[in-house]
Amino acid sequence: MEPKQAEPLSILVEPGLSVSALLLNPSAAKACFVFAHGAGAGMQHAFMQAFAIGLAERGIASLRYQFPFLERGSRRPDPPALAQATVRAAVAAAAEHCPDLPLIAGGKSFGGRMSSQAQAAEPLRSVSALAFVGFPLHPAGKPAIDRAQHLEHVQLPMLFLQGTRDELAHLELLQPVIDKLAPRATLVVVDDADHSFHIRARSGRTDAQAMAQMLDAFAEWAAGVTKET
Repeated sequence: MEPKQAEPLSILVEPGLSVSALLLNPSAAKACFVFAHGAGAGMQHAFMQAFAIGLAERGIASLRYQFPFLERGSRRPDPPALAQATVRAAVAAAAEHCPDLPLIAGGKSFGGRMSSQAQAAEPLRSVSALAFVGFPLHPAGKPAIDRAQHLEHVQLPMLFLQGTRDELAHLELLQPVIDKLAPRATLVVVDDADHSFHIRARSGRTDAQAMAQMLDAFAEWAAGVTKET
């Protein structure tokens, strides 16, 4: 069930096109995460909700929002131009509803990549940093680093939360990318997690423990990158 304090919003992307959003803004919040979903599930997915609630418990607001393709019930992700326009509209909405909070943009998989592409093309207004929850470095079974090339144009702090079993981001490829982006980029590795951040039972850990690790890391990183904002 969606927490009672989540406020439903409508975000205008362009004339005639609006998307749904959920604002979770705890008292005494220190920052707001503009939180985009992945290509396969929307803002109300259990992972997205749990992440948003966990951030709220750690004093970080979040604005989750839909991309137009899921808003209309399609499974085919939007073209990059429309996805990036949606990111910009969501950032503007977050700035309007949380005017006193530093903004962090990003999201799960596809949503994080569209956020970074938007920032690389033209800086997102009022955004202090970017955070990626499973950055999709390459398609499954096709290891490459082409999708990371635009990150060199992002002049903001970046957080990468990545699982060691992520088939969309082999760590042996991602680590050199992070090293090249240093000191702007921070990598947090979640042991035994796949792209959905599922943990195998034989690892001795649970999905909940992996989620807590990510949330704690996010909160600690966010406190550092927004302290002077």
